[in-house]
Amino acid sequence: MATQKTGMRGLGCAAAAALALSVTGTVASLLAHRRAVEALVRANTELLRRLDTLEEQRRQAGRRTDLVEYQRDHRRLLRAAMEDQELLLVLDTYEADLSPQVQKQYLFANALYVHALNGYRMGLLTRGELRGHIRMLFQNPTVRAYWEATRPHRASLREDSSAG
Repeated sequence: MATQKTGMRGLGCAAAAALALSVTGTVASLLAHRRAVEALVRANTELLRRLDTLEEQRRQAGRRTDLVEYQRDHRRLLRAAMEDQELLLVLDTYEADLSPQVQKQYLFANALYVHALNGYRMGLLTRGELRGHIRMLFQNPTVRAYWEATRPHRASLREDSSAG
């Protein structure tokens, strides 16, 4: 006659099955948690990238604002020199003696050139449009004379400078 030993072995199988079920549930839970964490990391990475983009846009907007204010100051200074003969003498840095009338024409030529250049720098003009504006300006003999008279002023600019 065979004896039946169901107590321990039966309990052992049931415990092993329960443990396996528990481990499987824990592993599934951990995998789900890992996927959730990875999704959060991706979302945070995307948010950080967006924040970097916004910060760069803010910096560029600040630079454009500064450039606009700088250009306003430049125009105010030129206007003051054109209106006051004594101030006009301060800007006389040409190698030849020029009449006040010619100096004012040169200042105006400079203002037109700087206006086009700043339009390009602010993104209002493409490089091609800037070249078109400057090509049009240089059709005028006074602008060409201004450019020649200010050649020494540009001699110290770096080769890659956008100013001249």
